[in-house]
Amino acid sequence: MKEAMRVTDLNAGYGKIPVLRDVSFHVGDGEVVTVIGPNGAGKSTLLKTLSGLVHPHSGSVRFEGQELAGKAPHLVMKAGIAHVPEGGRLFINMSVADNLLMGAYRNRASLKTGVLDEIYAMFPVLRERQGQLAGTLSGGEKQMLAIGRGLASRPRFLMLDEPSLGLAPKLVDSIYERLQLLRESGLAVLLVEQNTTYALELADRGYVLENGRIVLEGGGAELARSEHIKKHYLGL
Repeated sequence: MKEAMRVTDLNAGYGKIPVLRDVSFHVGDGEVVTVIGPNGAGKSTLLKTLSGLVHPHSGSVRFEGQELAGKAPHLVMKAGIAHVPEGGRLFINMSVADNLLMGAYRNRASLKTGVLDEIYAMFPVLRERQGQLAGTLSGGEKQMLAIGRGLASRPRFLMLDEPSLGLAPKLVDSIYERLQLLRESGLAVLLVEQNTTYALELADRGYVLENGRIVLEGGGAELARSEHIKKHYLGL
């Protein structure tokens, strides 16, 4: 399988405080890979580092052969990577439609390809709420809008940070049904998630991040059978 991204010996943190320690992993073209781990393990810091929001101390981030470690966020986006942060970070005083347009700000050409119609087809409720302020949406609708905004630039690589956070089980089901559609579309996805069961069911492969280090890796089904996962993440 052709590689979309390869991360090698990545070290990052805030100031002199280390968070990520020698993190290495890869994501194949069209593959869904999940990173699971407890609170404080460094999962969100990992995505922020990949997207340029946190400057790495050392290491390599190669996307489609291009080195992106340390590049500014707008250059990472321009390369074809979209980051849907934890909580969505929507423009709450802007309409649903305008939030989606903002997602295409760095790649306005995507708007001519019918990408908004594709997003509305995936999330019909967003079409119904086009003129509504994002801040008035329900939790599930906000998460759908955040994902839609990430897709608006037509990325080749999508990073999702805790898409199920704070959602009721029924809404989590709905979100993951949409993520399955993304999986079937062939988009490469890096998924950070605390909901281990959902993440491993969706993912082709997974990595376990604990205390800033990768401690376990394998296929999604393989990790779900792991005694370490059962004990520490599934309560079995």
